[in-house]
Amino acid sequence: MKKIVSSETDMLELGREFAGKLLDGRGTDSVVVELVGDVGAGKTTFVKGLANGLGVVGTVTSPSFTINKRYKLADGRVLSHYDFYRLADAGIMAEELEEALASGDIVVIEWADSVARVLPDGRVKILIKALANGEREVEISE
Repeated sequence: MKKIVSSETDMLELGREFAGKLLDGRGTDSVVVELVGDVGAGKTTFVKGLANGLGVVGTVTSPSFTINKRYKLADGRVLSHYDFYRLADAGIMAEELEEALASGDIVVIEWADSVARVLPDGRVKILIKALANGEREVEISE
């Protein structure tokens, strides 16, 4: 699916819509979402909308400097948001990621190249491209 997003508000809404799709029919299985896009493309904005759609209350921020932010969901699971931008090799973080996958978490990963070897084949990949006019092209492939 491809969609053109014209504003930050639209990106937040797309994240909320995606949350609804994640909750429909997947039960408590782990879900892995790989976000791909340049710096400033809107990846964290998408995650803010996703978190809101999953019922996260409170502020959602980029994990750029902390590598991982975790948010409790009402059903007891966790939304784990990783950002491996600063890591050439994920090291121990790859083990943490494997644990999150085993526990039924919803895992969102930005800059996933350093952990590609531990990501499941069935992950959702979301590509966000900035367009010349300021809009974003978002392609979601499952």
